[in-house]
Amino acid sequence: MSALRPVAGTADEIIAAVRGWLAAEAEPEPLVVETSGSTGAPKRVLLSRRAVLASARATSARLGAEGRWLLALPPTYVAGLMVIARSLVAGRRPLLVDDFPSLAATTLGELGVGAPRFLSLVPTQLHRLLDSPTETAALRSLHTVLLGGGPIPAGLRERAAAAGVRVVATYGSAETSGGCVYDGVPLDGVGVALGAEGRIRLTGPMLFDGYAGNPALTAETLVDGWFLTSDAGRLDEDGRLQVLGRVDDVVVSGGVNVPGPAVAARLREHPAVREAEVLGVDDAEWGQRLVAFVVGEAGLPRVGLDEVRDWVAATLPRTWAPRQLVTVESLPMLDNGKLDRVSLRDRA
Repeated sequence: MSALRPVAGTADEIIAAVRGWLAAEAEPEPLVVETSGSTGAPKRVLLSRRAVLASARATSARLGAEGRWLLALPPTYVAGLMVIARSLVAGRRPLLVDDFPSLAATTLGELGVGAPRFLSLVPTQLHRLLDSPTETAALRSLHTVLLGGGPIPAGLRERAAAAGVRVVATYGSAETSGGCVYDGVPLDGVGVALGAEGRIRLTGPMLFDGYAGNPALTAETLVDGWFLTSDAGRLDEDGRLQVLGRVDDVVVSGGVNVPGPAVAARLREHPAVREAEVLGVDDAEWGQRLVAFVVGEAGLPRVGLDEVRDWVAATLPRTWAPRQLVTVESLPMLDNGKLDRVSLRDRA
């Protein structure tokens, strides 16, 4: 059980610990899963067995099937941990992708004919797998690919759909036992509300019990059965949740509120840009200046700051255009596939 407080160890060790935790006769102690710390110090989230089971069962109900899951994410973070839990609840040990030379080899071995197979990925992983016809065929053989952990470019979903890969976008966090909103629609039993500044609030049976050793943060974040996220969102005309980015992604530059995710999305539409992110950094003149971090498309000339500013201003207010451009070979990522914002900010 020590491997679950906090969740630590090899994938095999964690699978064994979770199996015993799920099978315990009495309600066991909550497990402790650390957040990625993508914006600062990691938090230690307490997840009860009730919450984990509620999440696993709601997922299978939404997807319309249960079966064996392939583990391609770090098991110490909530996304990988929930892959293990869902597979064990379905009575099947998860298959470790790292034990095979490729995803195609994984899906062809040890799974059983006709057994539903599931996979959870972050966008970068899906993007790379779709570059390979063999891996794309393996993705196509899966029942569902859950995609989360960050913004999903529209072009990536279109590319997967054209290849016949069923992708479901998920939104959630460690505090909600992983994804609890699928393609903008809450899982059964999950409530979504928008507070001030469009801040997303979530409730439901898969909520965490609090932060280990931090009652003040727990009281601030878990209020009357609702989890106050750090994300901003809106509900579209069909009532689906659209996540706009973190509340603090709004950069106040020269007195203008600049929504960073909207600028990053525009940059990704540039034909010479493969990946892009934006952040606000302190600036003596502007208060904060918007910095664009760009990975260029192979074989094409690098874009310059003036070109980037004109590109943004063609469809968005010019006051939203980045004031600094940093070209990088790749965007720094944490072990769980999320953007390392601290590292990026240091580069600016």
